[in-house]
Amino acid sequence: MVVRAVVAVLAFAALMGGGAAHARSDAVDELTLEQQVGQLLVLSFPGTSPPQDVREALRERRVAGVILFGGNITGPSQLRELTRVLRAQGGRPIVAVDQEGGHIRRLPWAPPARTAREQAAAGSVRADATAAARALRAAGVTVAFAPVSDVPSIPGSALARRAFSRDPSAVSAAVSAAVRGWRAGGVAATAKHFPGLGAAPANTDRAIVTIGRSRAVLDAVDLPPFAAAIGAGVPLVMVGHARYPALDRFRIASQSRPIIERLLREELGFRGVVVTDAMEARASLASGGVSRASERAVRAGADLLLLTGRDSYAPVFEHLLAVARRSPAFRELVRESAARVLALKQRGASPPR
Repeated sequence: MVVRAVVAVLAFAALMGGGAAHARSDAVDELTLEQQVGQLLVLSFPGTSPPQDVREALRERRVAGVILFGGNITGPSQLRELTRVLRAQGGRPIVAVDQEGGHIRRLPWAPPARTAREQAAAGSVRADATAAARALRAAGVTVAFAPVSDVPSIPGSALARRAFSRDPSAVSAAVSAAVRGWRAGGVAATAKHFPGLGAAPANTDRAIVTIGRSRAVLDAVDLPPFAAAIGAGVPLVMVGHARYPALDRFRIASQSRPIIERLLREELGFRGVVVTDAMEARASLASGGVSRASERAVRAGADLLLLTGRDSYAPVFEHLLAVARRSPAFRELVRESAARVLALKQRGASPPR
């Protein structure tokens, strides 16, 4: 079974990387509790330069970094200046964008110009990812929310236009190639949307989604590309907001400890950063407000919360900090996640100086 093979590979990698883990623990213990909580958050902002409150949060290390959207970017020189200003605040901030290919490119002048399906058909997945990573790295971007690792396996799949193929083996090969390409170009890649949204008839940004397939079908269709990404050394996995009763009858994926800790970490052997899809998605907010949803995600094992709403950051930060102050168990979860995020910043998400 592919899951067991990946566990063996990752166990060896973890053994070989023990010294790095020790250094990571030392680094996280140099942060205050407020700074540790901040390392779990990525925020967004309007406009082409960071507002003062964003600069202060970065400077005080009360946020891990930012995600940029189309409204933040007007061209290559403006983006380089924007990312220079972000880096100048210190703390090696994450600067993340969606750069899947085709029409989903925050940097419209940068590769991949072709859609994921076109890349796979042309056999250019790795080369396109490498070229994209080099262009993003030159612009000061450190994390790409790509490649899409979903297998569109139903008629009308919401992810069909963004996927490499309808064949799990072809998607697995393409995802592995993409991860290696992003690594070669110096940008941290993200396999999304775990444990697979290929059977989703609607986007969880706009709808509540339940994927009712069996564990056997998930093993055969949806999970192999994520196992391939982990085998290729992907540093981030994005967990989605759909519900999978075969894996957890009660919680959506981003709030499910059985899905994040048991399946992704224990069975698949992933040791990197687990980032959520946008916490303001309808499928996420259906479980409560953004602050409570964020707390549940951290309790489930998520390391990095993607906050795309302009007014989300402050209440989420204050809520998580309050919970961490009163709960030693939650405080330890925060520390563990902050350590993983710091390791990502140190090793895999730092632009050239």
